[in-house]
Parts: sequence; structure tokens; C-alpha cells
Amino acid sequence: MRVKFWGVRGSIPTPITPDAIRSKITTVVQRIRASDLVSPSAREFFLSQLPPWLFDYAGGNTACVEVSLNPDSAIILDAGSGLREFGLTVSSRIPVPKNIHLFFSHFHWDHLQGLPFFSPIVRPDIRVSFYSPEADMRRHLGEQMRFPFFPVTLENMDGGRSSFVTLENMPLKIDGSEISWRKMNHPGGCYSYKISDGKHTVIYATDSELTESDFDKNAENIAYFHNADLIILDSQYTLGEAVEKFNWGHSSFSLAVDFASEWNIKNLCLFHHEPLYNDKKLHNNLQSAQWYYSHLGKSGMNIFLAEEGKEVEF
Repeated sequence: MRVKFWGVRGSIPTPITPDAIRSKITTVVQRIRASDLVSPSAREFFLSQLPPWLFDYAGGNTACVEVSLNPDSAIILDAGSGLREFGLTVSSRIPVPKNIHLFFSHFHWDHLQGLPFFSPIVRPDIRVSFYSPEADMRRHLGEQMRFPFFPVTLENMDGGRSSFVTLENMPLKIDGSEISWRKMNHPGGCYSYKISDGKHTVIYATDSELTESDFDKNAENIAYFHNADLIILDSQYTLGEAVEKFNWGHSSFSLAVDFASEWNIKNLCLFHHEPLYNDKKLHNNLQSAQWYYSHLGKSGMNIFLAEEGKEVEF
């Protein structure tokens, strides 16, 4: 099982700005000493000591995550602006995936923005299937792709080849995996997805404001969350912001740590990044999350940032 991140931002696409690039360069230049330039090894050592946020760019595209179980198909979670980036790679893959299974957590704009620019949908040799527990999925998707919002309708774009599946009976079986879903706390509703290949389990839980009921040790929660290999979890805010923005439908990184730790999840991915946060702020939040986890007196869980292009394999 391979997981790849194509879009990791929340709310709205956030491209890096010239000022942000200049700030990174300025910070590096200010740290350089003459001794750091005397040899290739000195330069490499200097670079190795710089904070990671100076090199990393979490990315500006909104939510889109790929889960691959075999090269002939792809499971895609959400159609944020990162979906366009995934689509641009499809033609160069060997083999070209013949089936793309696209699951929607919900239909807020930041989770739909890539669909009108998703190039594989026009290819007759690729079948795209859409999935949601919402019966009105096809209408929701079609409404954003009609005049005056967009010049090409969904029907004209896909030539009527796409299928629309309303999720009802769990689990759904695709490519030897079992996919389950669960409604989370978010204004207007949002669904998380759990994908298991029989050996490993990944949970995608974007746009989720965690509540006490999510921590309850009942049979449903245990079956869904306990011992997952990876949870990709909404961690948009600091705790203070989460309190101020109660009922906005997002969680803090510290609450995400509490949750993943409580359910003995092996890897926690901080996801759906606040669009106002730059890379330095995101890495500060990551360090705080890691410190908080160790302060709980626990160990064994890996905590990392969702970053565009990052891959995780099990």
C-alpha cells in the first residue's frame, strides 16, 4: 500500500509567494559564515544544519490523497486542487491506471476545485468512478460545472463514461481492499474513509472537529480507529484557535495527538493545513505536536506533516 499527497491545504489554495521565497533565502544568507564556504563538505554540513522549514514547502493545493494498491488503478480521496496535479502524472505512468476511484469526504469548494481540470476524465481508456454516501453526489458535482461557473459540463467532459456510486453497504471492496466510512463532526457533514488491504489500514479524516464521542471506547469506534497504521487527520489549528473557532469543523494538532495516541495509531499525519500558516509555522506546530506526545509519557507513534509529493509505503 502506497499513500501519496497531492494536496494538503485547507479552505483555499495557497501558492507560495515571492516574499516567502525571499524570506527563506534571506534567512539562509544571514547564517552563512566564511568557514561554511571553504569546501564542498563544509557547504554540505552547513546546509544539513539548517532548519527543515527552509527547504520544505508543504504545498498550496487543497485536499487530494492517493492510495495505490496496484499499478492498474488508483484510489483518490477528495478532488481538491491537488487532483489536477495527480491527473497530470497519469499519462506518464507505466502502466496507465485503467480505473480511478474517486471518493468525496464532502462537497465544500476546497474539496472539489480540481475536478474541472482533471484531465484523465476525458480519456476513453480510463474509467473514473465517483463515490460518496450522499445520494445527491452527481447533482452536487454537476452544479459546479455549468454556466456561469464553468464553460464545460461534467457530462460533456466525461462523455457519460463515469459512474456514480452511492455508498450504502460496508465494506466496499476495491482492488483487494475493504473501504469503510464514518460521518465526522463538520458543518454540513463530512465522511472519513478507512482503507484496509488485509495487512495495513489507512484512515483519511479531513475536516473533522473531534468530539468526546470520538474517544468513546465503544465497539464501533474500536473497530474503526484502533490500531490503524496511519491516520491522515485534520489538524488545522492550534488549541487556542480551535477554542476560538469552536464548531467551525476543524481540530487542533494537540487534540489530534491525543486522539491518535488514545487509539494506538502508529502514524499520525497532520493534514488540512491552515492557509495562513507558512512553512515555519507548520514545522513549529509539528515540533510542538511531537513534544506534546513525548510529554504525555508515550512513545512509538510517528508524527509528520502532510506535504505535497510526500509518499508513505507499508
